[in-house]
Amino acid sequence: MDSQDAIILQVLQEEGRLSNVHLAERVHLSESACLRRVRALEEDGTIQGYCAQVDPGKAGVPGIVFVSITLERQDQEELHRFEEAVANVPEVMDCYLMTGEFDYLVRVVVADAEDFERIHRQELTRLPGVARIHSSFALRTVKRSSTLPIRTAGA
Repeated sequence: MDSQDAIILQVLQEEGRLSNVHLAERVHLSESACLRRVRALEEDGTIQGYCAQVDPGKAGVPGIVFVSITLERQDQEELHRFEEAVANVPEVMDCYLMTGEFDYLVRVVVADAEDFERIHRQELTRLPGVARIHSSFALRTVKRSSTLPIRTAGA
């Protein structure tokens, strides 16, 4: 990735619906050169897709709960079973395998405490291999970003 690719990625993260014509203008490339670079970034997996950023409150899930999960065992089969199952819970937005006190950190979106109780009872406690669950409600979002800092090779 060179500096021109980095600029393209930065602009697309900020404005994913930008047409190739406008993107080319913003990054100071010809339309064909810009399109070639974007397609190359898509093909090599640097750009994994495009999506709309939706307001959680307007979508009916304004609450965020961070859930730390400890498994009974940490063998590869148990980790795999858990990861496959947690990927099928619609309210789970992110799930990370962790080092430290617990095995996974999960970000769950909820309508309210009652909704979280339902998700906890019907989904989280039924995930395979779960030994312990600890939940913390976020009081307010201080910073939320989907824009990655883009670094070029050698930077």
